Amino acid sequence: MKTDSPIVRRNKVAPRLLARPIAIFDSGVGGLTVYRAVRARLPNENLIYFGDTAHVPYGTRSPATVTRLVRAHADFLARRNVKCLVVACNTASAVALEVLRRRLPFPVIGVIDPGVRYALSRTRNGRVGVVGTRTTIASGAYQRGLREGGHKIRVFPQACPLFVPLAEEGWSDHEITRIAARKYLSSLRKARVDTVILGCTHYPLMKRAIGSAMGRGVELVDSAEVVAEELARQLEKMHLVRKNGVRGSETFFLTDTGGSFRSVAERFLGRPIGRMVKVRVTAIVSSGISGGRQ
Repeated sequence: MKTDSPIVRRNKVAPRLLARPIAIFDSGVGGLTVYRAVRARLPNENLIYFGDTAHVPYGTRSPATVTRLVRAHADFLARRNVKCLVVACNTASAVALEVLRRRLPFPVIGVIDPGVRYALSRTRNGRVGVVGTRTTIASGAYQRGLREGGHKIRVFPQACPLFVPLAEEGWSDHEITRIAARKYLSSLRKARVDTVILGCTHYPLMKRAIGSAMGRGVELVDSAEVVAEELARQLEKMHLVRKNGVRGSETFFLTDTGGSFRSVAERFLGRPIGRMVKVRVTAIVSSGISGGRQ
């Protein structure tokens, strides 16, 4: 994350800059686990959640398509005067994070590096599993980060494509989910990993099923929690934490409000959600045009 953002000047930050919102971006509803963790960690911050519900899921799309979509939506968020962007989508973090960091005038945090650092600090035997969507696993982003962070680390990746629809169906601890978890994770058990990175923001909802499949003594790295801590540290470092004692506002921008986002989101967050606004983005999946408007 860049700490030389032009919105920071000599450690003296105007109240209007502190009041700028933090944006949390995801392809759909999975990033709400990050949103929930950020809200708990930074209760006074104004938050924007952007869900690309018209194009979900990203995990089955090509890296080029994901990058085009993410650039368009990030441009929209830049026009909302945000002070920081959290890319809560693992797939987008894997394939488009550096593009966004070069493009945007404010700090950008992904979910991969914080999860990697935490896993490296927790593993005892150097055998780390990574579970995620097909695109995230195929990108090799977690694998590279882990290997670069520790030369004796052995990485065991596993794509688990059924986990996302099961979580959104509300079946996070259903018998079907437990069967799928045992099937997907059998190779990680055989590899004797002692740490597993939950490389998709839906997966923290499935901790019980995943933990049961992996067995006792295996630590699950919750990307939502470690990203919230990383965000708090970076904002403190830049003197951008809002501490006025007033609970921050929340707005949910969606590219499609006609689906089940509200019901799923309220199940994820355990409470009613605030204002939902439909955003019409001019970037077409098959084109390179970027931009957007409310």
